[in-house]
Amino acid sequence: MRLTALFLAVMMMAAAAFAQETPLTQAEFVKMLYSIQKTPAVRQEIVDALRKRGIGFVLTDGIRGLTASKAGNDEDLKRALEEADRRRANPQGAQLPSKAEAAALLENARKNTLIAASEMPDFVVKQQIQRSWAFAGTNNFKNLDRLVVAVSYRSTGEEDYRVLSTNGILNNDPKPKSSYSETGGTSSTGEFVTMLVTVFKADSETKFDAVDTDVIRGRKAIAYDFVTSKDRAQQVITSAGRVTSDSTISGIKGRVWIDRELARVLRIDSEATEIPDTFPIRSAKRSIDYDWFTIADDKYLLPSISDVRLTSRQDSQLIETRNVIRFKDYQKYGTDVVIKDDDETPDANPQKP
Repeated sequence: MRLTALFLAVMMMAAAAFAQETPLTQAEFVKMLYSIQKTPAVRQEIVDALRKRGIGFVLTDGIRGLTASKAGNDEDLKRALEEADRRRANPQGAQLPSKAEAAALLENARKNTLIAASEMPDFVVKQQIQRSWAFAGTNNFKNLDRLVVAVSYRSTGEEDYRVLSTNGILNNDPKPKSSYSETGGTSSTGEFVTMLVTVFKADSETKFDAVDTDVIRGRKAIAYDFVTSKDRAQQVITSAGRVTSDSTISGIKGRVWIDRELARVLRIDSEATEIPDTFPIRSAKRSIDYDWFTIADDKYLLPSISDVRLTSRQDSQLIETRNVIRFKDYQKYGTDVVIKDDDETPDANPQKP
């Protein structure tokens, strides 16, 4: 009797392991999608399953449409699904490089990033910011407002922000600020240099692990998971209330995508860690995509779009705010930032392109 029980237990464990290792079937994936509305937390489970197990079916436009509908256009889920389809179609091309190659690419990216940060020019850029909110976990965002902000960056690392318009209404007396927090709501800074320098500088002692291959805007990339401890990252998170504000320090974890040929960062996803339990902000996430822009006849790798999300405790509920920031018209320092017609067009569905 004991032998039989042991045999059955082993068989059940083997079956569970087999289910985890085999690719998701279309039926499994669709079933998981339909469970999101009832249990929003399933969304992250689907992302994890796609990354770990992949898919065993051809990704069609119909499946893409169903995914967008059931998952609320969740960007991480869509990306994980496309990654899984790419690995299914070309498993050899999706294989990770050797540990030595991955380490060499990472070290070159570190050097290139820190050199580029030290050689960053003075410039101005326009930010088109769509702000929205949702009950945490629903991904059902409702628009709050839209801002047009002029940012002046200096090679010393200083960033000045001037709010040019709010919901299409011009600000007749925009004055430089250290952020655009005077508008109320969620604001963010440090997209240009601070985040990458924090992750890559030697003092941060960031731990990296090559985990996946990817293609970002046609460029082959290696994705690395990373962790920077709280005492090294020293990331500042501020909770601004109606009367007072409070700040705390956090660590950082996330994923960074590095161009395999140029050893430059194409994208970084980060999430705050070690947030004190008593702090009102429970989660702080940011994704930044980088692209090449010309300033005074020279090309620089700079942010093209950023997606910032904060989840805060408000009374008995958790509220998630979202800022989708598009960076437009990089120019040399001293150039006027001009409001254009497309700056005043609200984005009804603030998703990444």
